Amino acid sequence: MIIPLYHVDAFTEHPFEGNPAAVCPLELWPPDALLQKIARENNLSETAFFAWEEDHYRIRWFTPAVEVELCGHATLASGHVLFRHLGFVGGRVPFASAGGPLGVEREGERLVLDFPARAPNPAAVPAGLAEALGRAPAEFHCWSDYWLALFGSEDEVRALRPDFAALGRLPVHGLIATAPGTRSDFVSRFFAPAVGINEDPVTGSAHTVLSPFWAGRLGKPDLHALQVSDRGGELWCELRNDRVRIGGHAVTVMTGRLEL
Repeated sequence: MIIPLYHVDAFTEHPFEGNPAAVCPLELWPPDALLQKIARENNLSETAFFAWEEDHYRIRWFTPAVEVELCGHATLASGHVLFRHLGFVGGRVPFASAGGPLGVEREGERLVLDFPARAPNPAAVPAGLAEALGRAPAEFHCWSDYWLALFGSEDEVRALRPDFAALGRLPVHGLIATAPGTRSDFVSRFFAPAVGINEDPVTGSAHTVLSPFWAGRLGKPDLHALQVSDRGGELWCELRNDRVRIGGHAVTVMTGRLEL
């Protein structure tokens, strides 16, 4: 079995920045156990697999440890592969996923994700969270198993040095740390040790939660965001009722094939 493999850095214009994803176009779906082994072998935060089904592409995402319901950067990377390498001629790539219908559109030099908006609700700070992060947040909000910790400044978010073992024991898929930005509307970092990712460099799915949160705080639907991980990433978000458009760039850094 030969499977094409593309290594794409998403939410950046520059190689070795943004969030790297592996993208594997398929003709037929192999067993899930093999998909998980491929993701573990790639050892990136996400490997995306997609295959054509009637009038859309079915897309799935695997971390090195588990399959996940929604992933932004690997979807952006998949759209980039289809537009740049596989000759997709439409203006919008239609995807079906476990997280619902998604899309990737071409807008000038950017690609734009069409994802569901997921507004978080205020809640009490869970026991152990401040200790795991090394700093208590000013506010805490959550949407399902995504937690959002609000801090007062960008410097506080940049300075966080979480205890990942402690954070991984908390009952949460992923934790967003966020604050107002100095060069953007807001900044964030994303930690998900429970699913095998201590810190994700740039997280599209987190911005489905961040966009409605900050749109409400700042009173505007159009937002410029920076994810301030070591690699860094830049996103343009637009809240549209129950959907959010998340724009960014992508660059291919390697192509190859799996021989299985």
